[in-house]
Amino acid sequence: MQDLKKKINDRMDILQDWMEQDYHLKRPDVVYEHTLTVSKFWPVLSEEDKDYIQGVQFAIDTKSNISWRPNGDTTEK
Repeated sequence: MQDLKKKINDRMDILQDWMEQDYHLKRPDVVYEHTLTVSKFWPVLSEEDKDYIQGVQFAIDTKSNISWRPNGDTTEK
């Protein structure tokens, strides 16, 4: 189970890093595919991780161009 948690955490870290670099604006297909590598563990994901994944997928599905940078810049680009 520890290996699974590490795998999930590693993939979530990558996803968060990509989102905070606005990689979803440049390569939405790559980021969306990555969400699928995490969401396959849905039954064991935390509610926080589930919410984050759904937020990412929604942003990509709706072609949102809002930045996810952690500096608080949420203006549309």
